[in-house]
Amino acid sequence: MLDVLRNPTYAKLFSAQIIALLGTGLLTVALGLLAFDIAGGDAGIVMGVAMTIKMVAYVAVSPITTALVARLPRRPVLIGADLIRAAVAVSLPFVTEEWQIYILIFLLQSASATFTPTFQAVIPSVLPDEGEYTRALSLSRLAYDLESLVSPMLAAVLLTFISYNNLFVGTVIGFLGSAVLVIAARFPYMEPPAPVRFFDRLTRGVRTFGAMPELRGLLGLSLTVATTTAMVIVNTPVLVQGDLGRDQSEVAVLLGAYGGGSMVVALGMPKLLERLPDRRVMLTGGSAIPILLVASAAVLAWTDGAAQWVVLLALWLLMGAANSTILTPSARLLRRNSDSSNRPAVFAAHFSLSHACFLITYPLAGALGAWLGFPVIALILAGVGILGAALARLAWRPAPVTVDARS
Repeated sequence: MLDVLRNPTYAKLFSAQIIALLGTGLLTVALGLLAFDIAGGDAGIVMGVAMTIKMVAYVAVSPITTALVARLPRRPVLIGADLIRAAVAVSLPFVTEEWQIYILIFLLQSASATFTPTFQAVIPSVLPDEGEYTRALSLSRLAYDLESLVSPMLAAVLLTFISYNNLFVGTVIGFLGSAVLVIAARFPYMEPPAPVRFFDRLTRGVRTFGAMPELRGLLGLSLTVATTTAMVIVNTPVLVQGDLGRDQSEVAVLLGAYGGGSMVVALGMPKLLERLPDRRVMLTGGSAIPILLVASAAVLAWTDGAAQWVVLLALWLLMGAANSTILTPSARLLRRNSDSSNRPAVFAAHFSLSHACFLITYPLAGALGAWLGFPVIALILAGVGILGAALARLAWRPAPVTVDARS
């Protein structure tokens, strides 16, 4: 898998991704501490609003900024986004009011909503060989999973020596380091799209999704992925400390099981996709997710004690693995159904539409979970997951074979 890093351009871009991810992880920890410093007991509300702003920026801003910069070279777009993110991170330690947090988070996440799909759309041109591209996707998935484990640990170590405000310095270094590596990378020539009206550029990615059955199926599976992600991210801390009465450290253990399952599948994905088609692998994961959510509901409702904890660890690991069977190969479908002229729009549309799914599942997992309880919300999310998987299977049905009556 690491052979792909022999490509010097990809090695620099992957390093930029790693450094920026670590900076973002430190930012998340520092932002939570800043919110508590400003709002005290209402810090949870501040963070909830901030995360909602993040999702709104991802859904609404990504297609707009992609359309605005469609004819610009990719390198300055990526550098500009990194510099904006660094400028916001520099400003955050000086915040004294909640509304200032909201404005800065919107600016930062808008820059991320520009950077991420543009970055993802560049990689297929850097790695035109499908085998190399698949290995790069697995490395990217590993990077995201490792960041979720490493960043909190790194922040915990740093906080023993420095105040939380200094964590923002690490964030700035991450974004500036990413910009430097992008500057150092040698980009292949990518032909800009033909000049068209802004509205056509704005809707180009979504129209491509509507026209391509493979992408419509991917959107259905994105909804399925959002169900387990919401169950794990939103409810794990409350589940472990509230319902199960366990220590804070065991929140990290359960989240680590989820991330570990994802990493195991990401490591094996290049070999797996050499033997099996993308659709079969992804539909298997899409079918497994609702089953695992139903199993989680049963375990939470009918078991307790050590046995319950062990089974939950196994289920969280399997949910991470199932999600990775969809997330890791998904960019192969985006690449296959786009070309160099419309690829940024297609990646931006996927970025926006997949995060729109979280605007459905996060409120379900959070508000309804607190009201109805975890077993019931797991069943509701399983129902949403079944809907997404069914939409994918419907979109990916083989076309009927027509018989020529003259033959």
